[in-house]
Amino acid sequence: MALTEEFEQSGNWLFKRRGYLPVILLTAGIIVLMLNELNLDRNFLITDIVYLFISFLGLAIRAFTIGHTPKNTSGRNIKGQKAEVVNTSGIYSIVRHPLYLGNFVIWLGLALFTESLFFIVIFILAFWLYYERIMFAEEQFLRRKFGKEYEEWAIKTTPFFPDFSKWSPGNLPFSWKNIFKREYNGFGNIIFAFTILAIFRNYRITGNCYPELRWIIIFLTGLIIWLIVRTIEKKTNLFNVEGR
Repeated sequence: MALTEEFEQSGNWLFKRRGYLPVILLTAGIIVLMLNELNLDRNFLITDIVYLFISFLGLAIRAFTIGHTPKNTSGRNIKGQKAEVVNTSGIYSIVRHPLYLGNFVIWLGLALFTESLFFIVIFILAFWLYYERIMFAEEQFLRRKFGKEYEEWAIKTTPFFPDFSKWSPGNLPFSWKNIFKREYNGFGNIIFAFTILAIFRNYRITGNCYPELRWIIIFLTGLIIWLIVRTIEKKTNLFNVEGR
């Protein structure tokens, strides 16, 4: 098998199973926290806020992407590659894989929470190796389906690190409804993952099987928001937008 075919085949395999990577990273983060030497007298408040902000910045990148894109292009599909059009405007005018950039920033915040340089480096390398294959497979799919249209866009657009000098406005109006419909689980996952890490960190420091009060408040607030949005999305058509 040619190397390009092997890369594409493994990329498609990983694409369908990319939901497992967060579970693996979270489990690894817990193990690192339990093995870390932590300062018993330290106040983690400021750093916790910074790390949570970084992860929400990643979610904001995803939200900005989803808010401008049409149906059957960007999203959380795991069944296989699909695209009805090539997104080339808005955030796609400055980077080819903005959703994966958003994922990276989300998990960078969580990796930083462990405050283990070793784990942060391992996370970056694992994410790079995992998603490099997925991005390769996606681009092969798009090249075959859209041909010259895709190639002309890909030549001038960076794959992962944005080039803001290439910015052009999105073709579709921004839709908050589309974000609520498609990204509320991402919001919930961030809150859940940080709370889990906070529980294990507090257990490592104090022996208590619950997080600090701030994380209890953050978790309960996030859970309420998630439940409200999920109920609206599942029980009503409020978040439905034609063509999105």
